[in-house]
Amino acid sequence: MKKLTTLAILVSALFITPLHAQDIAPDAMLPLDLPAPVVDTAPVAPPPAFVPSVVTAITVAQMGQPQGIVLSGGQLQGGINFTLPVGQVTTNAQLSLNLKVSPAMAARNTTMQLMLNGQPLGTVPLGAAESDISRFQLDIPAALMVSSNTISFKINDGDAMMCQRDLTDKYRVTILPDSAFSLEGQALDIGSDLSHFPRPFFDDMQMTPATITFAFPAKSTADTISAAALVSSWMGIQADYRGVSFAALRDRLPEQNGILIGHPGEQIGGLTLPKVTQPTLTIIDNPANPTYKLLLVVGKDENALRAAAWRLTRGNFALQTASLPVDAETIPQSKPYDAPRWIQTDRPVKLSELIRKDQSLTVNGIWHDALRVAFRAAPDLFLWDGETIPLRIGYRFPSENWIDENRSWLSMTMNDTFLHNLPVNKQGALETLWHKIGGDARQEQFDMPLEPYMIYGDNQLSLYFNIVPKASAPCSVLLNNNIKSRIDDDSWIDLSHTRHFALLPNLSYFVGASFPFTRLADYSQTTLLLPEKPTETQIATMLDMAARSGNATGTALAHNRVVLGIPSAGSNLELLRDRDVLAVTDLSQHSFNDALMKTSPFVAHNNMLSVREPTQWEKIQRWMAGDWSADGVDADRYFSSNESWRGFVSFRSPWSPERTVVTAMSSNDDQLSRLHGDLTSARINAGIRGDAAIITNENGVRSFRVGPQYPRGEMPTHLMIIWYANQHSGLLAILGLLFACILGLALYAVLKRRAHKRLNPDDNE
Repeated sequence: MKKLTTLAILVSALFITPLHAQDIAPDAMLPLDLPAPVVDTAPVAPPPAFVPSVVTAITVAQMGQPQGIVLSGGQLQGGINFTLPVGQVTTNAQLSLNLKVSPAMAARNTTMQLMLNGQPLGTVPLGAAESDISRFQLDIPAALMVSSNTISFKINDGDAMMCQRDLTDKYRVTILPDSAFSLEGQALDIGSDLSHFPRPFFDDMQMTPATITFAFPAKSTADTISAAALVSSWMGIQADYRGVSFAALRDRLPEQNGILIGHPGEQIGGLTLPKVTQPTLTIIDNPANPTYKLLLVVGKDENALRAAAWRLTRGNFALQTASLPVDAETIPQSKPYDAPRWIQTDRPVKLSELIRKDQSLTVNGIWHDALRVAFRAAPDLFLWDGETIPLRIGYRFPSENWIDENRSWLSMTMNDTFLHNLPVNKQGALETLWHKIGGDARQEQFDMPLEPYMIYGDNQLSLYFNIVPKASAPCSVLLNNNIKSRIDDDSWIDLSHTRHFALLPNLSYFVGASFPFTRLADYSQTTLLLPEKPTETQIATMLDMAARSGNATGTALAHNRVVLGIPSAGSNLELLRDRDVLAVTDLSQHSFNDALMKTSPFVAHNNMLSVREPTQWEKIQRWMAGDWSADGVDADRYFSSNESWRGFVSFRSPWSPERTVVTAMSSNDDQLSRLHGDLTSARINAGIRGDAAIITNENGVRSFRVGPQYPRGEMPTHLMIIWYANQHSGLLAILGLLFACILGLALYAVLKRRAHKRLNPDDNE
């Protein structure tokens, strides 16, 4: 009733005639003797900042289970750990749970119990759906979502199946990898403090890809982009498996958190950088919203900006540090193939050195996950035909008498390729006889030769103890987690007799390990080349490439150099002559592309990429070298049939025949912006090879080998001759035949003349 009364009063007030509609002259007013107003000189607090909301989703695949979680056989309960950024508080959470249930499990009408951090979330039925895929939506109490979490799953009917054997394929439930938590929250203001870095720009607790924004002055310069590449590569190291992408802004402030790089006194989006005399790092509130932060990296020249960026990647800032002047220091330089994330090739490397700190080479019980040992290697490892890479595995099965030793084994795979099943006992006739009469015939070591083609830039060795109980084994032992199976700590893999040698260009090396630029992981022999006036997308793509390199090697690009445009003389030209070149461009950069590709097999003309027609002499050279499998015609046809595309081309450097150019290019900026997403696809990465790879939305990736390849690496001259003969056996056979013909004709002439003299001794001719 009160609300209706109030509404009636407000409506009626609109129709009331004003009481004082006539103007009154100021001197006709009566003077009023009022006290002087009191002015409060205390500073007025600014209005509270708008607390931004954050909407994220994290899938089971992003939690480290790309194949999902499988509950089968005797392993009818499992779980997974995941973390959330500490810089935000969750206000709403929901779980989208997608399950694949086997028909036998569905027929039992069982249920699955879910728990989060030890608190029950409820149960879901298994087999209630008409198909084998069941989908559920569960509301999660926001108070349960903390920075470190554990979600567990348990099949409630598990006790009834505890004593049943060989049920791996019969009773199975898979928590699909697209199951996900959908989270809503609010970002926290962590203050303007460098000691929190890399937060708030990147939170090492997050398990989802990050996006970081860089902002530059209106006129981009090579030294600011070089400093950004250094920081981006370090961010790529921190992001690791999660992935990171970058946005580049010119003379605009980021809407959220961002990193600003420029010279003293320059302006970015109306914000003036500090006028300092030495390299400086400063973190301030974003003027658009103080909850977000801006990190200012300021230096007067290339050396100062490099020093500031390098100091930023070192971390260890004191608490409550909002600004820090940076002193000059010597930045160490990389040595060839010294990337921290690459396996060493000067000695055998123990498997215990390759596992993460949270991993172990020991597993418990019958039902367990495989032991996975991941390692990266330089992509140009070379072995002669017939040579192999030795892998020694020391292992121990449990010694329980209820284990069926004839059916149990250690299964080995490398990069999803089956290697061997290692038995519990030795398999020879004498060993079998010795075991039957009570002797010890346990096999606890095996030497496995690996073929060179099995080793990639990114590798994973998987070891699974498949323990099978005897038919007479009691039910109580099937879930006995007290038994242990282990790989010995002194197991090793030995790459010490490999060489670094490869044929370039090869784009598969680049997408896998940013090679050949990562030969010196800090890019001290690499130049980053951009058009004279690069677009924001081109700069962002270059920063993406820098982050991929840092992720592959574990080394920041502390000695990278950036060149804008194609120089005709001076120090910038020397940077192109002395280094490999990583370039980013698109077809609109006509003069830049013409100068870059002037001696390459490719031509960028009239907004179209095509293949240059080789000269007759070039054809003869390639034919004599045994290079009969070039895809020039097919590539040219494919280039001309696609209007919108992005990809890579690679060729011998026009400034130095010993150097390589890799160019990320596209038909336009919109296509170039999609390249980052393409490179997150394992299928597209696997399809990039040769010296030209074109990606389209319709056809995916197509790769070609257009130009000639050339050898590069550490190979003595006498071995180079042997290698060349081995690679060009057809040409060697032809040359051998020609040599034999010439030698035969010469011998024929000599013998014919000698026979003539013998038959005609009086003939003086």
